[in-house]
Amino acid sequence: MKTKEQLRDMLHQIDHRSYPQYKSLRGEYRFPQYTLSIDHVQGDPFAAPSHLHIRIEHRVCGFPENYYAQEPARTALEDHLIRGFYEAVRQFSFQAKGSGKSGLISVSSCGQEILKRSACEITDKEVIIRFHVGFPANGRTINSAELEKILFTFLPQAVQKALLFSSQNKEALKRRIELAEDQAFIRDYLGKNDLAAFVADGAILPRASGVSDKPMKNAVAFSSPDSLRIKINLPHKGGISGMGIRSGITLIVGGGYHGKSTLLDALQMGVYDHVPGDGREYVIADGTAVKLRSEDGRYVRDVDVSMFINHLPSGKKTDSFSTEDASGSTSQAAGIVEAIEAGSRLFLIDEDTSATNFMVRDAFMQRVIAREKEPITPFIERAGDLFEKAGISTILVAGSSGAFFHIADTIIQMDNYVPVDITERAKALCGEYPISKEKPGEFAIPHNRRIMTKDETVHIRRNYYGKSTGEPEKLKVKVNGTDSFSLGRQDVDLRYIEQITDSEQMAALAHLLKYAVTNYVDGKNTVKDCGDRLYRLLKEKGFGFLAEGGYTFSGLAMPRYQEIMSCLNRYRRG
Repeated sequence: MKTKEQLRDMLHQIDHRSYPQYKSLRGEYRFPQYTLSIDHVQGDPFAAPSHLHIRIEHRVCGFPENYYAQEPARTALEDHLIRGFYEAVRQFSFQAKGSGKSGLISVSSCGQEILKRSACEITDKEVIIRFHVGFPANGRTINSAELEKILFTFLPQAVQKALLFSSQNKEALKRRIELAEDQAFIRDYLGKNDLAAFVADGAILPRASGVSDKPMKNAVAFSSPDSLRIKINLPHKGGISGMGIRSGITLIVGGGYHGKSTLLDALQMGVYDHVPGDGREYVIADGTAVKLRSEDGRYVRDVDVSMFINHLPSGKKTDSFSTEDASGSTSQAAGIVEAIEAGSRLFLIDEDTSATNFMVRDAFMQRVIAREKEPITPFIERAGDLFEKAGISTILVAGSSGAFFHIADTIIQMDNYVPVDITERAKALCGEYPISKEKPGEFAIPHNRRIMTKDETVHIRRNYYGKSTGEPEKLKVKVNGTDSFSLGRQDVDLRYIEQITDSEQMAALAHLLKYAVTNYVDGKNTVKDCGDRLYRLLKEKGFGFLAEGGYTFSGLAMPRYQEIMSCLNRYRRG
């Protein structure tokens, strides 16, 4: 390991030379409080910025050991340090001048959710922060003096301000750690008390706008119906009250713009912890919950949808169903079956984004179209079995069909963003509006048979004229926000996987799929085999196993197992 003075000397030696000479700086350098590593140097000033990381021993950082000894406190501290470092370097970004990306200093920008990110890693020995720097240049000539400003002035100030305990607002940090432990306590409480979700009294559910995930100002605070209110004694905050949503089938109804979908949106994001001030800090849902919807045109391969779709006029089997262009009903059926395989214990469904013919068939339609002529068994006929025989609860938003009242265990009406328990009143009316008594076919847990295979013709490099070179294609990753990514020449569309909340989760999914295609897709492993292996590696090794070029990527955020499985299932060439 070199010293910081050796780094300074090297900078002086390469000043005004051609830009590729910057690559000679790769390596580790010892500064008084930390070690600086230059992991990857950009090829020119207009290319993606260089990758760096800083390592600081705990004895230097000074954070109390109980802040990082166990999850989820460790993740909360990592999140806090990323946000602090982001604010610290933002004031210095582009203060060093030059062409292209010269002077850029960037680290992950965090949203309202607290996610495990590769930008910060706390080990038993040290804190690691990963970030990007645009190495300065004049044209394509090295400008060492400007990089010297970044490495010897700007970064030490950012480290001092953001990464040392002595510089923290200690009371605010203590509240962050305690909130994380309280959120974990509620998650554990749900599982032990037969609850699917919890929404605290006083929570602010509406968001500021369609492009801002911050809480809406002057919004109606959540207040639980007395009949559904429970109290939880948290380790730090003490007693809190709120609406406990029991396991089973819960129906959310109400007029338009009264808050039905707002409540469901809060629950679907309740699989993540939220930062203080978000308004949803104590909105907690089962961590395996999956938001389900129709996805017209999606790719489906070898999925057992026979629970919902059978006896097709063409005679096509549905116990291993494939299509390049699924209908709304078929795509939603496939999504539910895939969610079962991914271990979900809670389905979240909004009637507005569902295929109507998949969700329900009223009594009149069943009399006109005989059951043997209708290949679709609607979800309303399977929801009870899903809970009673598979242990999967459902929270459903409905605004048009009254049939769902008959199957619901709990019915909540949203009235100007205030929930009202109308279960008894609604059930009393069900007798006046009977539904068909016909029973669906026998319930059985579906068994998918999809084997992950390669189309070797797709993964062969081609020349300018499109002809095969016979060499393996280098799989490049390109991420398109939270909607999709491309791997090689294939796009993977995840726009309807609504619980992907951050583009860094999408980046992680892209690199996980790349790893799977490279290591596991061999014509023998199933989707579940690949998903299980990837998730186990993430839990055991963090993002390190995805490292390329000897360094761990910055800019990755932890996806859930459910999103990993969704990604694998939508990969067309697998």
